[in-house]
Amino acid sequence: MKNFLKIFSILVFIFTLQPKANAAGKVEYLKTDWSFKGLFGKFDRGSLQRGYQVYTEVCASCHSMKYLSYRNLSEKGGPEFSVAEAKAIAASFEVTDGPNADGEMFQRPAKLSDKFVMPYDNVKAAQAANGGAYPPDMSVLVKARGGGVDYIYSLLQGYEDAPIGITLDDGVYYNKYMYGNKIKMSAPLSDGIVEYGDGTVASVEQMSKDVTTFLMWAAEPHLETRHRMGFKAIIYLIILTILVYFSMKKIWSRVESEV
Repeated sequence: MKNFLKIFSILVFIFTLQPKANAAGKVEYLKTDWSFKGLFGKFDRGSLQRGYQVYTEVCASCHSMKYLSYRNLSEKGGPEFSVAEAKAIAASFEVTDGPNADGEMFQRPAKLSDKFVMPYDNVKAAQAANGGAYPPDMSVLVKARGGGVDYIYSLLQGYEDAPIGITLDDGVYYNKYMYGNKIKMSAPLSDGIVEYGDGTVASVEQMSKDVTTFLMWAAEPHLETRHRMGFKAIIYLIILTILVYFSMKKIWSRVESEV
């Protein structure tokens, strides 16, 4: 009995200590007000359009978004560029098409139906250009990373000089929000690296928020529709519950009167 109590006490100690140890080693992500959070959340159109600009001018040279087409940029619930603007954006890129009548592939301006242009022809080319690392596709990056939008938002602002005692190899950088704190991607953002057309100041914090908002939309393009449907479903269930309650109350009142 004494041995059992000792073992039980040790197990209790271990399980109560473990969460504290994990909490002590965990870095809290940066927080910001996301307009798309909550039951009534909606995307900020201005932020989505600015985020697309950051992606195009900064991220697209290495990271693909293979699940997005240029027509998505004009669809309701997204950045909502006009159709003319989306066509102009698509036409600014060239895609490989063909074969033509001579059996040869050729280059042409992209159309709304085309997928976003890939930065590299294949995985090997991407790895060769990035020191052996393969830049992940960003289409569903928010959903593929623990911490979601808060993690991406924090990572973009988490570059620091390595603490004393930590040695970094060439081409490796310290980021306090990266798993293991080591990352092969250099800091992609710096103040004023892009110039927003709407006059918004392009600080690292603002660009991080805008591009993360854009990535959230890319991963959840129907988020606003789901929010609307969820709200309607809640209203329907409330009305249904009230009707069932009064119906049952009326039925049982008759039964009680007969008894």
